Parts: sequence; C-alpha cells; structure tokens
Amino acid sequence: MYTLSQLSPIEIFEGKVVPIGYLFSRSKVKSNIFLSHSNAATTAISSSSRRDNPAIYGRLTGGAAAPERKLTRAAHMASANVGETDDRISRISSTIRVIPDFPKPGIMFQDITTLLLDHKAFKDTIDLFVERYKDKNINVVAGIEARGFIFGPPIALAIGAKFVPMRKPKKLPGKVISEEYSLEYGTDKMEMHVGAVEAGERALIVDDLIATGGTLNAAIRLLERVEVTVVECACVIELPELKGRDKLGDKPLFVLVSSSI
Repeated sequence: MYTLSQLSPIEIFEGKVVPIGYLFSRSKVKSNIFLSHSNAATTAISSSSRRDNPAIYGRLTGGAAAPERKLTRAAHMASANVGETDDRISRISSTIRVIPDFPKPGIMFQDITTLLLDHKAFKDTIDLFVERYKDKNINVVAGIEARGFIFGPPIALAIGAKFVPMRKPKKLPGKVISEEYSLEYGTDKMEMHVGAVEAGERALIVDDLIATGGTLNAAIRLLERVEVTVVECACVIELPELKGRDKLGDKPLFVLVSSSI
C-alpha cells in the first residue's frame, strides 16, 4: 500500500526515477496527482477528493483508524531532508500494517506496532526526525497521548530537548492547563502540567499520525497560550484526504509516510 515520493521535481518508485505528477501503487498507476510545496512539506491534491464522512475517524489504541474506501490510492512520502535514494522511507512504510475491519467493520486500522517490532525501521524513523530538528534550537518536544509518547522521548533525548506529555483529562497528577477541541459527537480536552514549559521556548509537537488535525490543533493552541513558539508538527503518517493540515493554520507539518483511507 505504501510507496514514496520526494520533495523535488521527480518521484522515486521501486528504485526508479519517474516524472512528478503520478501516484503509483505497487502494481499500476491509480490516479494523477499534483504535489505542491508548502512550509517544507508536501501536500497531496487530487481531483477525486470525496471522502466518506471523515468525521467518524477515531484515534484508537495501537494504531489509527479511518473509514474504508473501495478505491485505495497508493501512499507517498513527504520529506524535505531525505535524499532521493534514501531507502529508509521504503523500510519504514513497508513495516506499517493496515488491518481491515478493525475494531469494527468498515474501519481500516493503520497499525504502527509492527514498525516498532522492526528495530531498524524504528531507528530509521527516529533518525529521520532527529536529522531534521537537531539544529533548529528546539527546547521542547511535546508528545500527544498516546503514540506521541513512543516517538517523542527518543527525539527529545537526541536533540537535547525536554519531553512534555500532552494528555487526556485527569491523567496528569499536578496542576494543569487544558484546551478543548471538537469531536464528531461532543468535545474532549488536552492537558499539560503548569510549569512544564516557559514563555519563549521553541516546541516541536509529535504524534504518530495526523488525520482530521483536531488534536494537533489543540496542542498548538495550548502551547501558544503560554507563549511558546511552535516550530513544527511532526508525524510518521498522514491521511491527506482528511485534510488535517488545514487545521494547523500557518504551522508547518513534516510527515514521513502518507496513506489513503
């Protein structure tokens, strides 16, 4: 299901250089697509952008789920720092498992636990983020519950930043500040310890996946309320058809692998 492309006038597909403007599956071309550059990331724009009620997307333990569609487009990679022949992206994408009809019929479950089982792919994932952020003067790596807690701490250690967990309500023991965000039915909150960050610090927000963008948007607002500068948001996977990056405003988004739903 996963392939890759680069932030450049060409794409790489199974080791071959091909013209930009095509999106491939492992067997054949599925659809034409333009790649446009925005804030050091790549945005997928397709004429076939209909989605089957993306609001039902839910964050699920151990992976991320999204509505199943009969037409499955291949994935592409968006990275400004990865070389055109870098095989790390291919290794990472090949370890991400998609489980149909879990946890209920109609859900395609994006499972990153299989990536974690592969030591090399897991290391490659962390290394790619570290290479991007090591010289950006970042003081804070903010990880979103729960899988942001997997990728955030090793990035923070490697770049010399502190790790700040951003949690669901009533999970943190000390005094907290919170930010509310919308769900399909009702609202939820994201919380952070008071005093965990200081005004003027520079933060990177990390999660495993961006779909509708609600949690990342809440994390941005929470940090900016205490006068922290959000440098960028970073995710392993993006589901571009849910247009989550549109909710990030002017904040750049960096992703390694992009998948259809």
